[in-house]
Amino acid sequence: MGFVFSKSVNDSLKAQQEFMLMNSRLQLERQLLMQNQMRERQTAMQIAWTREFLKYFGAFFGLAAAGLTAGAIKKKNPGLLLPIVPLSFIFAYQYDMGYGTLLQRMKG
Repeated sequence: MGFVFSKSVNDSLKAQQEFMLMNSRLQLERQLLMQNQMRERQTAMQIAWTREFLKYFGAFFGLAAAGLTAGAIKKKNPGLLLPIVPLSFIFAYQYDMGYGTLLQRMKG
């Protein structure tokens, strides 16, 4: 009689352990999926912010480039064109971040 009782308890315990193992695996998979979704949302938000920033910075860069070029021609001083160089690097970086493949290259 005791053998039958202990066998059913052992079977029940094994079934419960298998259920707990399956449940923990399922929970881990769900956590990984949620983390991936959050990472994708964060990346999408960063790209959207960069594209919005690029609109304003592009307008500033265009006006600055036109103004500095006009000033350099008017005053016959090519040194006025120097600020365009770092501004163009910033513009190129922001463009690559918003519309290029910078994020894919960073992941790689």
